[in-house]
Amino acid sequence: MSPRAAKTAKTAKTATDEARFAPAALTYLRQLSRNNNRAWFEEHRDRYERDVRAPMVALVEEVDALLGDVAPEIVGDRRRSMFRIHRDVRFSKDKSPYKTNAAVWFFHRDVQRARGGDTAGGNVHGGAGFYFQLAPGDCFSGGGLWMPPRPALAQVRDRLAARSDEWNAIVRAPAFRRRFGALDAEAVLTRVPRGFAPEHPAAEWLRYQSFTAGRPLTADEVTAPRLAERLVKDFAALLPMVRWLNEALGLAPAERR
Repeated sequence: MSPRAAKTAKTAKTATDEARFAPAALTYLRQLSRNNNRAWFEEHRDRYERDVRAPMVALVEEVDALLGDVAPEIVGDRRRSMFRIHRDVRFSKDKSPYKTNAAVWFFHRDVQRARGGDTAGGNVHGGAGFYFQLAPGDCFSGGGLWMPPRPALAQVRDRLAARSDEWNAIVRAPAFRRRFGALDAEAVLTRVPRGFAPEHPAAEWLRYQSFTAGRPLTADEVTAPRLAERLVKDFAALLPMVRWLNEALGLAPAERR
C-alpha cells in the first residue's frame, strides 16, 4: 500500500464500526417498504440517519481509501457517491416518495472533466464504475456502465466492433464467470443495431445497451465486519471490464492518485 493510501486507510479505519451495517439497517428498509410515506419517514428519520446513512457514508470513505491502491482513478465521495433516498416520481405511476434501498457509486475521477464540467460537482454517472446496494433480499456488489446515453453507447459499440477479442477475454474469463456469471441482460436488442452487419463477430455484444455485472450478497455478508474489503475484492475482479469501458469513453486508467 502506498504511503498516501495507508494514511487515508488508517483514517478511514477509525470509522470501521460505523462502516459495518447492523441488522437494524435492513429492518429499517423493510419497514420503510411497508410504510412508504412522509409521516412515517420523518418519525423514524433518526433511524435512517443512524442505521443507514452514517454507515454508508463511512463505507464510501473506507472503500475510497482501499481503491487508492487497486484502482486509483475510481473514487468515492461522501457527498456525491450515495444515491438520494427520495424517489423522482414526476414520470412514475408509483408515487411512493422513498426508495427502499440504499446504494452508492464509485466513479472515474475525470468523468466530469470529460463531459466538459467541473469534477468538484455535478453528475458523476457518465462513465463506468462500481456499485453497492443495500436492500432486504437484494443486496449486491457490481460495476460497469449502466444504460449510457446514445453518444457514449456509440463509443462503446465502436470499440466492441474493433476490439471484441479483448472484451471477450475479459467477460468470458473463467474467473470472471465463476464470480459474476454472465453480463446482466436487462437491456439487449433483438437485432444488431443499424450500421453493423448481422454477422459481425461482435454481434452478440453490439446488441447490448448496458454493460454491467455483479453478484448477490447475503444479509450475513453485508452485516459482517470488513465489508469494505469484501467489496473491493469484487471491484478488483471487475476492474478490467470497467477500465475497458472507460477507455472507450476517453477515461484513462491511473497508476496513482
